[in-house]
Amino acid sequence: MAQQVVTVMENIYLPHLMVIQDVIEETPDTKTLRLHFKDEALREGFTFRAGQFGEYSVFGVGECTFCIASSPTRKGYIECSFRKVGRVTSALADLDVGDVIGFRGPYGNSFPIEDMKGKNILFIGGGIGLPPLRSLIWNCLDLREEFKDITILYGARSVADLVYKRELAHWEERPDVHLVKTVDPGGETPDWDGEVGFVPTILEKMAPSPENTYVVTCGPPIMIKFVLQSLGHLGFSDDQVITTLENKMKCGLGKCGRCNIGDVYICKEGPVFTAAQVKKMYRDF
Repeated sequence: MAQQVVTVMENIYLPHLMVIQDVIEETPDTKTLRLHFKDEALREGFTFRAGQFGEYSVFGVGECTFCIASSPTRKGYIECSFRKVGRVTSALADLDVGDVIGFRGPYGNSFPIEDMKGKNILFIGGGIGLPPLRSLIWNCLDLREEFKDITILYGARSVADLVYKRELAHWEERPDVHLVKTVDPGGETPDWDGEVGFVPTILEKMAPSPENTYVVTCGPPIMIKFVLQSLGHLGFSDDQVITTLENKMKCGLGKCGRCNIGDVYICKEGPVFTAAQVKKMYRDF
């Protein structure tokens, strides 16, 4: 009788255990968690690329999907930033230093940082859309000599809604970074020292040159829609503009099908796309 061979398959849905090292309150409803793998070998060997994402789980509650907000140049930990909007993010927000969560990843493609070397980079972020850009911003700043001008345009509804306030102050002080921050009309405070206006309006006021420049943008869909229009008016081609569709990601593996747009599975082929690719998926984007 032939011996039966049993193949043990790896459970692709099994999360790794991560310990919360730090909790940072960014806004009244937004937090950043610094995490490290409980397993020391994973902690030392884990790698990812800017733009990739993960699945973060609270045991007994569920899991949610968002980007890795820290830079791959910073070893030994990862960070994620999230807004408290639902059951899982509310449970995440209730956790504290020392608590354990689950993590699956990294998933997805990444920002084409090798193609960006030797170029000017313009980052355009809105609200909670800054975390995916933050990973790439710090990646570029940690390799600063490999890039030309770095400009960051970031806006939110109000001063209270700005995330990474300490880092914004640091970027503003750096001589090798040009930071422009803005809040929507009515969102300013008496001591506000930035611009007042919607991000696309401030972008056209800045009038950046498209020459030798990559644009990386992330934010609310309505912001991205008008940012793309403004960039077109300024002479940028769709192939110069990159965005991330992380709000369309679900299981991370393309198995559940909820990330499907036409013949594209965002979890598998994205979340990073050029504006030209996005416009093929969203005819009215």
